[in-house]
Amino acid sequence: MLPTIEQRLATELNAHATQVASAIALLNEGATVPFIARYRKEATGGLDDNQLRLLEERLRYLTELEQRRSAIIASIEEQNKMTPQLL
Repeated sequence: MLPTIEQRLATELNAHATQVASAIALLNEGATVPFIARYRKEATGGLDDNQLRLLEERLRYLTELEQRRSAIIASIEEQNKMTPQLL
């Protein structure tokens, strides 16, 4: 089983999953990295601006990767060529 994006980011940043989840929620709400680093430090458990910037970049990359993975799986299933080895 693949780890979730939150779990991967927490591991990469050496942070708690709750810190990562809070930062992701703030980013998804439209908050910027400088805003989060300065005014929402308590919500992210003290993640600094470098960690938040890396989190934002990796979140974007991993989200796009997961969307692409889902599209490929859907295409393979549509062709009725899905096997357990491909998952």
